[in-house]
Amino acid sequence: MSLDLYLTNKADFIEKQLEKALPANDIYPSIIHEAMRYSVLGGGKRLRAILALAACEVFSGSFEQAIGFACALEMIHAYTLVHDDLPCMDDDDYRRGKLTTHKVFGEGIAVLAGDALLTLAFEELAKMPEKYQVSTEVTIQLIKEVSEAIGSQGVIGGQVVDLDSEGKSIDSNVLEYIHHHKTGKLFIASLKGGALIGGANEEQLKAVVDFGTYFGLAFQITDDVLDLTGDATRLGKPVGSDTEQGKNTYPSIFGLENAQEMAKECILNCHQAVTSLPKTASILGDIADFILNRDH
Repeated sequence: MSLDLYLTNKADFIEKQLEKALPANDIYPSIIHEAMRYSVLGGGKRLRAILALAACEVFSGSFEQAIGFACALEMIHAYTLVHDDLPCMDDDDYRRGKLTTHKVFGEGIAVLAGDALLTLAFEELAKMPEKYQVSTEVTIQLIKEVSEAIGSQGVIGGQVVDLDSEGKSIDSNVLEYIHHHKTGKLFIASLKGGALIGGANEEQLKAVVDFGTYFGLAFQITDDVLDLTGDATRLGKPVGSDTEQGKNTYPSIFGLENAQEMAKECILNCHQAVTSLPKTASILGDIADFILNRDH
């Protein structure tokens, strides 16, 4: 199976599961459920969820067992995007080729939709023992990993430093902190969680975490590069918004060519990180290559 077909099949499967997991539009109060579904469905690469399923399968786990975890990740990711797009944050009007949630439903409902997606994600995680036959011990570990990844020492911490750094000159250590926490931590949790469900041992989990660390950095560097070189139609949002907002990026600090080389080095490190894992881990390397060469 080609990587394109693999990614498409997995994304379609995840989309169908998300449609079932999210409250229907006609459930009262309908406006919040419409906003939640608008924020999650009908777009996105589903990379975090796909990585979770792939990591589970690397260790001979069943991806059906990991689908609840995968859906929770996508709900959390959508929550971060909804809040990130708000006028008080990045003030973006478009995401995934359509108007951002606050532009359609208003800021108040957008904030609440993000909050509701975050709480629904943890509800989905809590159901894993009964719904997906994941052990209670592993479920608790998953909740711990996700909580740490998105809290003040994770995604939120990265966003705080990002906001505080706008329009300021920062060094590479601060930039790496922003990217590792705002982007990388959730990728790491996705991979580690999938591996935990699949039955990975401690040494294997360390390899997966190393992979996720380099993957997250490569993903964000390529995002920074695409903001300069990408096509707005393919990206689903205007290009050059980082520069316009005075954000610090890898190209702005290191230059475009150096940033591209740094992304390539991260991908090489991704491949190196999984050499000790079963041969089935080659899918992770393939996905890493994909994010380096993506155009959206």
